[in-house]
Amino acid sequence: MTLKGKTALVTGSTSGIGLGIAQVLAQAGANIVLNGFGDPAPAIAQIKHQGVEAIHHPADLSNIRQIEQLFAAAERAFGAVDILVNNAGIQHVAPVEQFPVEAWDKIIALNLSAVFHGSRLVLPGMRERGWGRIVNIASVHGLVGSTGKAAYVAAKHGVVGLTKVIGLETATSNITCNAICPGWVLTPLVQKQIDDRAANGGDAQQAQHDLLAEKQPSLAFVTPQHLGELVLFLCSEAGSQVRGAAWNVDGGWLAQ
Repeated sequence: MTLKGKTALVTGSTSGIGLGIAQVLAQAGANIVLNGFGDPAPAIAQIKHQGVEAIHHPADLSNIRQIEQLFAAAERAFGAVDILVNNAGIQHVAPVEQFPVEAWDKIIALNLSAVFHGSRLVLPGMRERGWGRIVNIASVHGLVGSTGKAAYVAAKHGVVGLTKVIGLETATSNITCNAICPGWVLTPLVQKQIDDRAANGGDAQQAQHDLLAEKQPSLAFVTPQHLGELVLFLCSEAGSQVRGAAWNVDGGWLAQ
């Protein structure tokens, strides 16, 4: 399909999952608004290599004012945001009774509240233009729990619930809202977990196998390309009646 003439804003997109999604949307013709704390120059170059335009805004999505500035900058540059991919997220691992209050507040703000704020800011324009796509990158942890991840699991469950509400509120329009729930993706955060395991007496290949074997029966990582292609499908006419869904891409994690 073509997204020529559309603009996609992807949060947390200077690297990893977000950049992978942005690249797929750019290949389909969408102009891209990147966001994140990483060096934006390589990401912008990769996007522009697809023959589209790209800008970057460094908004801290735990700050409502900066979220508003991000969306204002996108509209100034491209006139509208047609596709919103809420991807940015952070993690902290600790038991509930030891979980730092500051970490809880930051994770809820970035992983959940920012999804709400981005959605409320784009929906009026999408309704006015009669078309829009909101795709929330939740997690398999939006559907099941894991120990030590109270804030992350709570936030991602909240994202899935918010997705359902927006899906219902836009059900009779040409706007859709859906969530994608990945299992293990080989991001820098996951690579660190593999490295930590290997540092305790194992080798990296065995550590990777052991990590996957605990949860992901395919024993293979989900890739940013997998997720980007699914986002592209949800933006297509073929995906126009997928509404309020939580689509797990998890190598069989939830099938167990």
